[in-house]
Amino acid sequence: MSNHVPVMLEEVVAAVAPRAQGRYVDCTFGRGGHLRAVLDRIGPSGRALAIDRDPQAVAAARELARSDPRVSVHHVRFGEVGACVRAAGLAGGVDAVMMDLGVSSPQLDQPDRGFSFLNDGPLDMRMDPGAGASAAEWLASAPEREIERVLREFGEERAARRIARAIVAERRRGAPIASTRRLAAIVAGAARGRGGRTRVHPATRTFQAIRVHVNEELAELERALAAIPELLAPGGRLVVLAFHSLEDRMVKRFMRGDDSACARLRHLPIAGRVRPTGAMTPLMPARRAHQREIAANPRARSAVLRVAERRR
Repeated sequence: MSNHVPVMLEEVVAAVAPRAQGRYVDCTFGRGGHLRAVLDRIGPSGRALAIDRDPQAVAAARELARSDPRVSVHHVRFGEVGACVRAAGLAGGVDAVMMDLGVSSPQLDQPDRGFSFLNDGPLDMRMDPGAGASAAEWLASAPEREIERVLREFGEERAARRIARAIVAERRRGAPIASTRRLAAIVAGAARGRGGRTRVHPATRTFQAIRVHVNEELAELERALAAIPELLAPGGRLVVLAFHSLEDRMVKRFMRGDDSACARLRHLPIAGRVRPTGAMTPLMPARRAHQREIAANPRARSAVLRVAERRR
């Protein structure tokens, strides 16, 4: 296991409320910090499903499964959680489903994955590098209006039009936008003069938006949420850590079962289609990481934890 530090570990495990014979699903295994902590608290007859689309995460999960027969591993997108649970014969009997959304620290820390502009690397951004088009490939052919839409909708970037125009202008000069640092520099130049000083790099929202688009993250979340009610046992819990405002709004709306709760999402191509089922009941207000954790692990700063229970 890497030195990856799971966000809000104690809070997530408390929300899952592990029991000896429980059945648990981790939709985003990563390096397994949350699931390993749950496994430490259940008995030999408990079961756990580890799901991830990242080959490196799947390798870590399989290493765990070799020493722990309670764990089964599924190399799929987390939107396929329904099919995984049904294949395992656990539909309607899962005690908790966990989701840690967004990009993980090990992915951010590897320049060759292209998720971060802090170190230069190929502009990839795919959760599964062997599937689909990379960020560089998409930027090489996407129309200017499509780039602007993605930045505005998935990154909530106010300078979306200027950034999209700058990207297309650079593309027309004949040099491909193939590295993280080059894209970051283009975005910083286009966004210069917008607003005052901030600690956030001007390319942050653009990188977030492109990553969400390339990996179809909101569509995968939509599919996963739609499957949850039939997977959980009565009283079973959905425990979600979100790091992106759009994802968090989708989760909140789903858990509340309130059509009016997120009316402003309805203009979005994916988020507006997440229909509340009324099958879930929120167990507590949204929680954020304590300042001590944020000081030790800055990634926790944007984390929002939400927990809901399947109605009995």
